[in-house]
Amino acid sequence: MTLNTTIDLKAAKALGPLPPQHPVVRVDKVGVLLVNLGTPDATDVKSMRRYLREFLSDKRVIEWPRALWLPILHGIVLNTRPKKSGAAYDLIWNKERNESPLRTFTRAQSEKLAMSLADHDHVVVDWAMRYGNPSMESVVQKMLAAGCQRIVMFPLYPQYSATTTATVNDKFFEALMKLRFQPAVRTVPSYQDEPVYIEALARSIEKHLAALDFEPEVVIASYHGIPQSYFKRGDPYPCHCWKTTRLLRERLGWDEKKLIGCFQSRFGPEEWMQPYTDMTVEKLAKEGVKSIAVFNPGFVSDCLETLEEIAGEAGEIFHHAGGKNFTHIPCLNDSEEGMAVIETLVRRELSGWV
Repeated sequence: MTLNTTIDLKAAKALGPLPPQHPVVRVDKVGVLLVNLGTPDATDVKSMRRYLREFLSDKRVIEWPRALWLPILHGIVLNTRPKKSGAAYDLIWNKERNESPLRTFTRAQSEKLAMSLADHDHVVVDWAMRYGNPSMESVVQKMLAAGCQRIVMFPLYPQYSATTTATVNDKFFEALMKLRFQPAVRTVPSYQDEPVYIEALARSIEKHLAALDFEPEVVIASYHGIPQSYFKRGDPYPCHCWKTTRLLRERLGWDEKKLIGCFQSRFGPEEWMQPYTDMTVEKLAKEGVKSIAVFNPGFVSDCLETLEEIAGEAGEIFHHAGGKNFTHIPCLNDSEEGMAVIETLVRRELSGWV
């Protein structure tokens, strides 16, 4: 007798008689969960304090001893920073939708990915935030209610860091720990050297520069920084940033003077990874460089750190120091190039599941 190796999947999943009061059995689905850093719900002091409390209480973000950090956080930072941060967010807030750009772009990425995967009617795509709303726990519960027996979770950080990728993984598995039934899961790894990512960045830069009426003498890849102590304890993030910059330089055919890498957004008294973006921008202007461009390859979507800190503050620093032409190249966001990266990596992780 010859075995028939062609399996009718629908027949294989057909349900026989169920005992009385058996829980409802749903058709198996696969979830794809996009996760970004997070965003406050509004720019008022109360909303900002709630968001900053969650963010700055994360032991992955601030590694200082709790006995030292928590009094500073609750006694100083949460009494002074919310108002200042709220004012900064207000400058870049999406007034039409009353939300931060990060929320707008992350939702758009989820919706466009769902459209790209529409040929798989059993794939459910959704999005969540590590800090703030929608929370990962709430979206995981939503996916389970929709019948997801498997979930691909995608931390939207090209370069790995314990302060970003790891803390998203922590929170995701923390949500799973509360469940009676746990779905099978896969997490998308960092992709600092993926060809589709490097190509997307290169095309984005080329398109932007082609539309300018000047040619930048220097282009700066500005990454969010981390304390040097984190790097010395084994965080690979700076190495991933340097590799992305090197590969992008090779793809664009530029030398080390044309494309340079820097780190921004330092916080607290520690020494952070250098060179610092703000100081580099000022130094270039004082040395006679008149035209520069800055982009943020470590950010999947434009947010406070790219729109206010770079497009706003860095531009002001450059002009004040004597520079003439400054441009900020937007993040990949939900552009064609950006979605090509997300879709390529998600389809790879879905292999064997769809």
